[in-house]
This record gives sequence, C-alpha cells and structure tokens, in this order.
Amino acid sequence: MKTQFKSFLCSFFLIAILSAGLSAAEKQKSQVINIQTSAICGSCKARVEKALKSTDGVEEALLNLNNKKVKVKYDPAKTSPDKLREVIAGVGYDADNVKKKEDAFSKLPMCCQKPMEGDMH
Repeated sequence: MKTQFKSFLCSFFLIAILSAGLSAAEKQKSQVINIQTSAICGSCKARVEKALKSTDGVEEALLNLNNKKVKVKYDPAKTSPDKLREVIAGVGYDADNVKKKEDAFSKLPMCCQKPMEGDMH
C-alpha cells in the first residue's frame, strides 16, 4: 500500500511540474509591440483599442495618449505586427509607417480629425 501511495504521489508531482512547464511555455508565446499612432483623444483611444482587441491573436491593447503609442500583446502564431498596423490604419489612424485609410479617417468624429500642433494627422 505504501509503495502504491508513493507511486501515486510521484506521478501527481510529475504531472503538476509538467503542467506548470507547459503553462509557462504557453505564456512565452506572446509578444509585445509598441506602435506609434496618430490618435489624439479618448475617443481615438477607445476606437483603436477596441479594433485591436477584436483582432484574432490580440491579448491586450493599451494606447497611451501622451506618447500616442499603443502597446499590443499578441500571439505571433495568430497575427503579425504588419496585420496590427493594418488594423489601426483601417480604423483611420496612422500606425508607424502605415498611413491611415482615408475612407475610415473621413468617418471619424471631427474631434478625431483635428491635427494636434505639429502633427500630420
């Protein structure tokens, strides 16, 4: 009986250790990228974050309006930095070197179309 119990405990701990290792490996799949945007207000922030969060493979998206950079945590097996930039451009904002889609930009609220001083929005 003691031998079976020890065997059970050893098996249990081995499975627990392997599970923890797999969980850590899954977490390492994610990558983070910072993308420069032309967003200027809270409405822009909400629109960009919503579009990114609805993109397959995106785990987190947070736009900092002070520096206009959106930090995106994503699964590179499901999406790519180029795809993320296209998503942002598709809702009407520049994304690094990818220019905004003019048709999407023209549909933005007027406050989102106003360039800030020194911007090429």
